[in-house]
Amino acid sequence: MTSPVEQLVQVMDQLRSPGGCPWDAEQTHESLARYLLEETYEALEAMDQGDLGSLREELGDLLLQVVFHARIAQESEPTFSLDAIAQGVVDKLVRRHPHVFTDLVVTSNEELEANWAKIKEEEKQRESVTDGVPQAMPALQLATQLIYRARKSGVVAGDSEVKESVREVIGEVSQEQIAALLVATVELAREADIDAESVLRAEMMRYRTRVRESEGL
Repeated sequence: MTSPVEQLVQVMDQLRSPGGCPWDAEQTHESLARYLLEETYEALEAMDQGDLGSLREELGDLLLQVVFHARIAQESEPTFSLDAIAQGVVDKLVRRHPHVFTDLVVTSNEELEANWAKIKEEEKQRESVTDGVPQAMPALQLATQLIYRARKSGVVAGDSEVKESVREVIGEVSQEQIAALLVATVELAREADIDAESVLRAEMMRYRTRVRESEGL
């Protein structure tokens, strides 16, 4: 019996084949990029709302995007398939969880995280801790990832005095205070006709450059 996932692959094959849908047939990775992003945001919204029915639908739309891109890639590279994608994920999960799939023993979350990072570094063979951080991410997420990745580099992000001044003003850090601080920052930027997204992204690109320079790259 054909599984629903196999049926989805077959439907996409028919849509992309001669006699199928002209719109689907002319799509490319580039033309579909915005849909992948839109469907991701819609899935996140369903999660935030706790709406499992909507989440199921939005995850289905995300799966469609995966199948769509796999089909497009397969047309130029026959070995590129949904099965190959899934197998790659299976292999990665098993490889990165030796404490589950081998006799490796870890005794703390810190040890688990360090082991994960070591395995990932060996896999990727990256030159910089900043490699693998998508520069197209929203600026706030980009900042979060870069600062986290570079936390052991010794390169300070932003102005330490400003951070400590803010800490003195707000006292104990909480989600509510951080939210209020971010909103106030956006309001100040708006009042000064400054695009907060753009200036944060530019600052993070400069930070990324400083971290890479500290690594000798």
